[in-house]
Order: sequence, then C-alpha cells, then structure tokens
Amino acid sequence: MQSDSLSMKKRPFFLRWASREIRQGQLWLVTLALSLIIACVFALSALVSRVEGIIVSQGRSALAADMVLQSSQAVDLKHLSTNNVITSLQTRFGTMAFSDNGMQLVSVKAVDAKFPLRGDLRLQAADKSVQHHVKPGELWLSERLFSLLDVKVGDTLMLGDGELTISGRILEDPELSFNPFSQMPAVLINNQDIAAIGGIQEGSRLSYRYYFSGSDSALADISKQFSLTPSQRWLTENDAGRSGDFIERARQYLSLTLVLVVLMASATLVLTCQHYASTRITSVAMMKSLGASRRFLWRWLLQQIAVVFSVAIGVGLLLGFWLEWLLRYPLQQLLPDQLPSIGFAPLVISLLLALFISLPALGIPLSRLVNASAMNTVQATQTPTSKFSATWLLLIFPVFAAIWWIGSNVFVWLTLLGMVALLVLLALVGIAAIALLKKIKFGSAYALALSRVNRSKAKTATQLAALTCSLMLLAVIGLLRNELLADWKNTLPADAPNVFAINISPEQQQDYLTFLDDNQLARSDGYPVTRGRLVAVNDQRFYSAEDENQSDAPAEITSDNSPERDPALRRELNFTWAKTLPSHNEVITGKWGSSSGVSVESGIAKRLNIALGDKLAFTIGGLEFNATVNSIRDVEWRNMKPNFYFIFTPDVLQSFPATWLVSFRVNDQQSDLLNTLASNYPTVSVLDLRMMATRIQGLLTQVSWSLTVLAGLGVLSGLLLIMTLLRLSISERQTEIQLYRTLGASRKRIAATLWCEYGIIALLAGIIAAVGAEFVVGLLVVKGFELPFTLHPLMWIGLPVLAISLVCLVSRSQIKKLLLSGI
Repeated sequence: MQSDSLSMKKRPFFLRWASREIRQGQLWLVTLALSLIIACVFALSALVSRVEGIIVSQGRSALAADMVLQSSQAVDLKHLSTNNVITSLQTRFGTMAFSDNGMQLVSVKAVDAKFPLRGDLRLQAADKSVQHHVKPGELWLSERLFSLLDVKVGDTLMLGDGELTISGRILEDPELSFNPFSQMPAVLINNQDIAAIGGIQEGSRLSYRYYFSGSDSALADISKQFSLTPSQRWLTENDAGRSGDFIERARQYLSLTLVLVVLMASATLVLTCQHYASTRITSVAMMKSLGASRRFLWRWLLQQIAVVFSVAIGVGLLLGFWLEWLLRYPLQQLLPDQLPSIGFAPLVISLLLALFISLPALGIPLSRLVNASAMNTVQATQTPTSKFSATWLLLIFPVFAAIWWIGSNVFVWLTLLGMVALLVLLALVGIAAIALLKKIKFGSAYALALSRVNRSKAKTATQLAALTCSLMLLAVIGLLRNELLADWKNTLPADAPNVFAINISPEQQQDYLTFLDDNQLARSDGYPVTRGRLVAVNDQRFYSAEDENQSDAPAEITSDNSPERDPALRRELNFTWAKTLPSHNEVITGKWGSSSGVSVESGIAKRLNIALGDKLAFTIGGLEFNATVNSIRDVEWRNMKPNFYFIFTPDVLQSFPATWLVSFRVNDQQSDLLNTLASNYPTVSVLDLRMMATRIQGLLTQVSWSLTVLAGLGVLSGLLLIMTLLRLSISERQTEIQLYRTLGASRKRIAATLWCEYGIIALLAGIIAAVGAEFVVGLLVVKGFELPFTLHPLMWIGLPVLAISLVCLVSRSQIKKLLLSGI
C-alpha cells in the first residue's frame, strides 16, 4: 500500500515536470515537429484520398461506369459471377437516318434503362424537362443532327429500316470519345428497339460495351474470370482516352509529394530530438550524481515522451483537419458538392507513421542520454557508445513503415534511392569544394570561418548534407509541378481546335478552307485521308493473305509482332500524305524525304521494332504497296489536332482515292457558322467537340490546382526544415562564442566569422542542391513521367540565393541573441 501511495505521488510530479519541459524546455520543439508530422500526413493523406477519389470518379464518369469491356462480338455474361455488381449493355453501329429534308450517316448507341452507371446523361424533352435514362421507343439526337436533317422534336425519323419519333436532344453524354475519324453524329435509342430498326443484320459491323459498377475487389474478380480475345479489351479510368494519361501522372506526383513532405518533417523531428538530448545531458548527469538509476531515468523520459505524444496527437489532428480544409478552400469552385469521404485511413496512417518515425528519432538519442556520465556535471565528456547499440535496431520500424506505405511504387523508390546515391556523391564534391576554398584569401573572418568548418568536419558535413537535401527536395517538388502543368498546358491549350470536319471531297476542299479563313477561324492544315493497314515489316507479315482483306476481324498471326500486342494492328488506320511534316510533330530521328518514304510515329515504331530504312508493306482496299521509313516522329495524341501513325510522301498515296480532314476552333459566338457549314456542305461530317474539350479543361484545371496546393505545402515543409536546422545549429554555438568573448574577440569579429561560415555552407548547399535537383527531376521527368527534359537555368541562380537569404533571415536575430548572451 505504501509503494502504491508513493507511486501515486510520483505520477503527478512527473506529469508536472513533463508539462514544464514542454512549456519552458526544449521538448516543445519535439512536440512541434511531431505535431507537424501528424498534421502533414493526415492533411495530405486526407486531401490525396479526396482528390484521388474525385479524379477516379471523373475518369469513371468519362467511361459511364467503373469498368468497361469493349468487344466486337456479343459476350455471354451468365457464366461470370457478378454478385454485388451492376451491369449495363450498349450496342453501337452505324446506319443511315432519313428525314423529309435530308439524310445523314449516324452512330447509333443502343443502351438499356440502367445506362449510365456513372456520370450524368442529360436528355432534354420537348417540354424542356430533363431525363437521365433512355426508355424503350425513345429517340434522342445530338444537337448537330437537328440542323443536318432539318428536323425538330416530335418529328418522325427513318432510322435504318424503322421509324421512331424524336423524343428530344442530347444535352450531355458522360462518355468521352477522342477519335474524330470514328465519330459520327450520335443518336440514342433503347436496346429493345434494335430489332425494330434492323440494326443487327448479317455482315453488320457492331461494337459492344459492357458496363460494370461495383467495389474494386468485385471488379477485379470479374476481370480475372474473363479471358480476353484479340478483339476485346478492358477500359478503366486509367484508359479513359485523354484523361487517363494525366490522371496517372497526377497520382504519381501526389504520392511523391506526400513522401517527400513526410521525409522533411521526419528530418525536422530527428534534428529536434538530437538537440533536446544534447541540452539535457547536464540534467541527467546531475540526477545520476544524486543516485538516480537508469530505470528511474527511463521512466522519467518515457513519461515526458508520453505527454509529448498526447499533446502532439491532439494538436496534430486538430491542425491536420484545419490544414486539410485550408488546402481544399482554393478548390471549392472546382470540387464537386459531395466530396468523397476520407474514412479512417488518414488517421491510422498519420499515427502509425509518427510512431514508427519517432521510435528511432527519440530512442537512439535518449538511449545515449541515459548512458551519459555523471562527470558531465563538472566537465563535458563524450558519451561512450559501442560500435553497435541495440537501439539502432529501432531503425527497422521506419524502414518497414516505408516498405508498407510506399509498397510497389517504383516511381517513389526510384526517387528516394536516386537522392541517397546523389547526396553521397555530392557530399564528396562539397568536401572537395571546401578544401579548394582554403586556397582563396579573403580576410581574417573568412579564414576563421574556414578554419572552424575544417575543424568540425563531421558537424559541417551534417549541416551541409541536411541543408542540401532540404533545398533539393524543395526544388524537386516545385520543378516537377511546373513540368506537369506545362505538359498539360501544351497538351490542351486554351486555343486548341474543338471542331473536326471530315469527309471533305477533293472538289470541296479548297472552298471549305477558304470559308474558314474568310471567317477568321483558326484552323489546322488540310490533310488527305485514306484508310488502310500495315501488313508487314521487312517482309515479316502480320497476317495471312485471307485475313488482310478482312478489316473487321483480328488476323491470324504469322510473325512475332502480334496484333494482340498492339491495338493499331487490329484495325484500319488513317493514312495521309504531305510535302512537309506537321509542325506539331517533332522528328526525333531521320529526315523527311520526297519520294517512296513514310514517317512513322515513335510509339508504334518502338512497339513493333521499326527502324530507319525498314521496308513497310501496307494495303488499301486490297491493293498492296511498299514504303521505306525515312523518319520517326514524336506525336502528342492529346492535343486535339490531326495526328497520324503513318505519313507518306505524296508519290506513294496520291493515286488512291481520299477525302480531306481539317480541324478548327469555334467560340460560343460563332456557333451559327457551324450551321452555315452544314447547310453549304451537307456531305461533310462536322464533329463538334466543344463540350468534351470544356470537360477536359475543367478536369485539367481541377488537378492543376490540387498539385499547386500540394507543391506549396511541400515547399513550406522544406522551408520549415531549413529554418529549424539553421536555428538549432546557431544555438549550439553559445559556449563557443562565450569562449571567444573571454579571449577578447569583438562582437564584430565573431559576427563576421559566423556570417562567413554559414554563408559558405549556404552557397555550397545551394549549388550542390541545384545540381542534384536537376539530375533527379531529369530522371523523373524522362523515366517516370515520360516527358521531354529541359534545363532550368533560373534554379541554378535561385537556389543559392534562396539558401543565402534563409541564412540571413534566420541567423540575424539568432546571432544577435548569442552575441548579447556571450557578454
């Protein structure tokens, strides 16, 4: 009973002591760093979870489902286990639409009453009411068809072999489609009306889409149960045409930014923990001299740490919730009204990561602190440490945490390993640079600064490495964000074409282009287009002779270059010819010629091992011809401009019949021009992609803002780490400055020496960080994001200037305090 009573008395004492340490001692720095880790990880995890949920939702809305099976043949889903999964079917085919005033080839999308499973289908009826599903007997037309066929809502339209009454117009279709060559004005009907219009007949070219909506695990099970044929493929949000590419890049950047911010916050914690342990050596030594046991010291320290954790969890979570809201605030106009829930994952991740990072960050310096000698009360001595201490095993926890958290993200591992290797290399460069600086004579303060730098090589190397790493991480986050946004801006600029005109006859081509120019519509060049197939490379044939004449069935494979490995070989491609290559295509190897040549897109060239000088065989309408590869081009398929896998010299294709294609931009005030074009050139198909382009621009803006906010938080975390590093480093000089003052050194001389020392370290760190950041960003941009790399000359000046500026900002007040305390 007496021991229990004594224990109860001690506990409040320890709590009061711990509270006083947080308020007045150095534990508040540890609490702040720990709170920062919890807040940053929670806020970023929550925001990343929300943003990724929104991005995935946008991508799936563009598919009208969570997952889509695209097939050229009907599929029996009865053998699949589709429990807890909603399914929908769409059948696509082309047919003629006839009205009393015109006719038009249209793309029929026959859907069931459940379509769409994701996204919003908006159909406007005659009374202006809006419907979201297609019922049996209904016919909905895209806006363009009302002018092309000169019809209105309520009219009867002959579609194929049957007649349907026009129910209204399609205001918005969630599905995004980006191939203007395969687009025709669309109509929507119900699947039950296919037979009535004779949509499925012998020889009909049909396309089926099976839509699935359910949990990720259920969808994964379905995809595993299904064996794809060459004419089938799965579509997910990552394959949603134009949006899939930058969605994946945004995910990579979000995950990388989160890891780098946690890395910088962890470094801040390690520095503050080491500083706290160093400031408590005298206190521990005094308690040991008064008879305190190691068990008592551990209990004293652990109870303080428990209080620190409790405070840090409370402060960190409150700060995390506020920070997550703050990060979302600039995006309120861009985010949907109903945000995805964050669940418990951010809470669990933030607390576990904080714990795993804190175990070695606190455990190793506290273990050394407990082992401090009692002699430190009268004379500072070095704490004896064995070559290997059991506390170093605590490093296993953050390593396992990193493996669990980062997982199989090769992109992040590549970044981290590259940075570690680069820092080791650049550290050697820094040491060599300091040795070279000794040969420069620049006054006594400069000489004293270099003398101190060389005298404390380990501490200087630590400061240089930490400052360099902080600056490099800061630069990597900022530069990657700029690279991604620049790529997206170039992908779909504000003045990108939003209308395609196809099937322009050669007789109409010049008049059509003149009409566009007279009305000052920005347009692309006109391109002749004919359809054909690639059948052989250097006499290695992809198809048997029979299958080369069948354009709608996958062919028998007769070489290693399988059509299953490349979608471009499964279908007819659009060929064009030109005297010069398009300005928006970059030739990466070879040179454009004038005869018997073909320029090949770099992607298909890489996939099919096509090289300069190879002889390619093609067929158009059963006629085979050859061309020699004279150049290979980079093509940006997402820029809404006419692009082609193969561009031929005029002599190769001019004898084949062709129609012409042109893209141009129409603003909202010029919509009447489209009606004029449709009236003047009724046989030309005009594809209005304005709604689709607007949706893509909105998604780009949404993701761009998110990346900007995350990059800003990453930069702030880096700046906080740098400022913490500098403050702790300068505060450690108090004893040394007192000694200098005792020996008669003036404040001016001491201040000049400190300024020179930290100026040298800051300048070296800025230069080394610029080199490292350029290398890391180049590696990530080229290997990770598959983008072209450009140098960043402004960073070479900006990082050293930033480092010196931060030193001036942080050091000024700290040095002044130290000089006053050293009197």
